[in-house]
Amino acid sequence: MNCVKKCKLLAIEAIQYNGWLCLKLDDLWQALHLSFNSAQNHQINTELLEEIPSKLITQWKPFSEEEFTSVILKYNNSLIPRSDKLSWRHIKFIIKNTTCLQNIINIVNVCINLGYWPYHFKTSSSIIISKPNKVLYDSPKAFRPIVLLNMLSKLIGKVISERLQFQSISKDFIHLCQLGSLKQYSIMDAGVALTHLIHTGWVKNLLTSTLAFNIAQFFLSLNYQLLPLILAKAGFNSKISSFFYNYLVDRKTKCL
Repeated sequence: MNCVKKCKLLAIEAIQYNGWLCLKLDDLWQALHLSFNSAQNHQINTELLEEIPSKLITQWKPFSEEEFTSVILKYNNSLIPRSDKLSWRHIKFIIKNTTCLQNIINIVNVCINLGYWPYHFKTSSSIIISKPNKVLYDSPKAFRPIVLLNMLSKLIGKVISERLQFQSISKDFIHLCQLGSLKQYSIMDAGVALTHLIHTGWVKNLLTSTLAFNIAQFFLSLNYQLLPLILAKAGFNSKISSFFYNYLVDRKTKCL
């Protein structure tokens, strides 16, 4: 790609999937698709949500200009341009115009009220990159797909994410032990929490062991049918649940 520096290509053998060589482009795409969407269409057990108390339903207020401007200020201008050829520098310039910013806000508010996410925002481009320090590169799992979203949809998604997190935390719906990717929390907080547990055990003359594990393809395994039910438990109204169900389905991507 013209927007990134050249790199030395790795010695890559023919990719195998389920014992078969992927010698055609269609076979290679199916191998990558099935590897990174293995949990799609799996049945879910919704009974586990019965143990979670439901929060009171609150009204979802329209977005403000401050929510958009505060989010975009966090990002620099060096991000690789997306499929729509835009970068954060372009978006920052666009929203300086009050009319343009208000039109974007109106689009988001209408989409949430209708429970609909436009198809234009659901299309993306994907780049397949190799994971470092692998002995062999003959398996789809030795590679990582990076999805380049439409830049405007990326901005809107971040604003919605900030609102979801704020309301979820304000309702005490997020467990206190959940520290990752939350505002006002960092790796230092996780270290402090772990140290506290260790010292608590020492006071009781106990030994503390730590077990760490990684759930493979965790985010790819999130079920689209379960998420709206979780949002309802968190006290979000039916419009939000309907919007996110539509937001996550019928997405399409193409490899660059």
